Amino acid sequence: MRGLYAIVDVGALAARRCEPVAFAEAVLDARPAALQLRAKDVSARETLGILRAIAPSCRRAGVLLVANDRPDLALLAGCDRLHVGQDDIPIELARRLAPGIGIGVSTHNLVQLDAAIDARPAYVAFGPVFETQSKRNPDPVVGVEALRQAHARTSAAGIPLVAIGGVTRERAHALIGATDAAAVIGDLLPPILGEGGSGEAHSAATADALREVTRRARELHELWVRREPVVKAVQ
Repeated sequence: MRGLYAIVDVGALAARRCEPVAFAEAVLDARPAALQLRAKDVSARETLGILRAIAPSCRRAGVLLVANDRPDLALLAGCDRLHVGQDDIPIELARRLAPGIGIGVSTHNLVQLDAAIDARPAYVAFGPVFETQSKRNPDPVVGVEALRQAHARTSAAGIPLVAIGGVTRERAHALIGATDAAAVIGDLLPPILGEGGSGEAHSAATADALREVTRRARELHELWVRREPVVKAVQ
């Protein structure tokens, strides 16, 4: 895994009146390393529907599709990866519930990171590297230097590292060489789309906003694609 780990946050997109599948398609035009659906306040049925709608486009683009928290939905949608946090089910249980799907895990300090490495996940996420607004009660900021230490440990183990928390296009430059991939939510989001105007004008504004999403995703992904060596994922 190398480059942009794009996150489709259904709640944040709803606030901008942006449909998640259309947003995902715009991101996929940039061919990121992975695309995760984050649907914290959405029903399981709706989450599964979105995953199934996105899955064919991910396969065509060669992009890993990641389900968040739910091994059952990951299996039903044919996802490539399942992501779990420190408060979710353990990695070994996730493997039993979602056989054949690689498990990624969030970690927030070096102790958690070492424990995750011992479990041999498909990748490890580490952070928040910077202050973030995407969580109600975020863990303490770890900073770039701790990220570099984490990267040294995951590289030695042959496990890709994903930087999480507050990553923007401007901040991403400081992460080159300190991580294999970077998870981004806020800096990919389109502007809030208004409801006024003609249908044609609204469609044009939506198309412009989604083209900007693609441009931002490509800019972020290419930071790593052009500069970073490949780190082989653990199967």
